[in-house]
Amino acid sequence: MKIIKVDIDCPSKEAINEAAKIIKNGGVVVIPTDTVYGLTADPFNEKAMRRVYEVKGREEGKPLPILLGESHDAFSLVKPSENFWKLARAFWPGSLTIVENLSENAPSHLSIWGSIGVRLPNCYFCRALAREVGGAIIGTSANISHMKSPVNVEEAYNMLKDKVDLYIDGGQARIGISSTVVSIINNEIKILREGAIKEEDIRRVLYK
Repeated sequence: MKIIKVDIDCPSKEAINEAAKIIKNGGVVVIPTDTVYGLTADPFNEKAMRRVYEVKGREEGKPLPILLGESHDAFSLVKPSENFWKLARAFWPGSLTIVENLSENAPSHLSIWGSIGVRLPNCYFCRALAREVGGAIIGTSANISHMKSPVNVEEAYNMLKDKVDLYIDGGQARIGISSTVVSIINNEIKILREGAIKEEDIRRVLYK
């Protein structure tokens, strides 16, 4: 199994290109993010998305979060509301995943969910990889479902072994806690998972 070491703040173009090529060809790659290690693939490729479910042993009805290359790449997947941009301005790039209704531009195989969570990570490598792939990559934890999220490449490998096509080693995850997930659909605020960002900080931004 191939492992490539990177500096997540200053990754080599070769490392980005190699990971992007695998993803664009339907592959699955383990990557470092700003929060924990992630399992990534092309969200616009239905077969690749199903592989992510298989690798994780996760039920297919559960949506997979998406990492963006730039804030405006959200338009390819969701319909950003005023609250969306309030949160994005306050917490992006960073550890907040925002769940919104799918846009008409989203691929049809995502329509079973109706909504999706997107995030602009505070990780140059992740954003550069997403841009190279086309603006968005899947960004779910690189673990077996219901197990601890890995904070280094060794922990990810011990769970996933040769089920993935490439491991990117960016050292120890800086935060080590998964992102907070907030749903803001129809202006109804729901914290689906509290992680690196606290609920009170989210509500302070939305209601100030």
